[in-house]
Amino acid sequence: MRKLLAVAALAATCAVLPAYAATDAECTAMWTKADVNNDGVLSDSEAMRYSAAMRVRDAQLPADGRLTQAAFVEACKAGVYTMDKAEAGAPLKGSNSFTEGQAKDRAIAWGATGVNDLTKDADGIWRGTATMEGKPTELAVDYKGNVVFADQ
Repeated sequence: MRKLLAVAALAATCAVLPAYAATDAECTAMWTKADVNNDGVLSDSEAMRYSAAMRVRDAQLPADGRLTQAAFVEACKAGVYTMDKAEAGAPLKGSNSFTEGQAKDRAIAWGATGVNDLTKDADGIWRGTATMEGKPTELAVDYKGNVVFADQ
């Protein structure tokens, strides 16, 4: 019985931890890749994915709207930019309360660009098209926030 309680307590603790806290090295590598023009601040186009991830995770964007390396790394180390893997069987049918913009943010946070034609189907799943790693794909966002691309 004690083992069962210990396992339950551990599982509960893990459930409230951030998605995945990245290391300094991982965050620095991510920053280097993101800051394409190497000016120390992410421009609108450079920040698109990371700003979307911050909105998805309800993380506070800097007051001045500038995503500097310090602000980026702080959010990165808190797991803001690490997206959860889709649940088995996703996209899942259900009553979807996400707006089109929220569904789009979830896809962009995963790295999709050119997210278009999002429409909610009869199963409550937002469906549309996008580009992922340079290739056109179809995508779906379900009521739990799972993002699924056609090639997954």
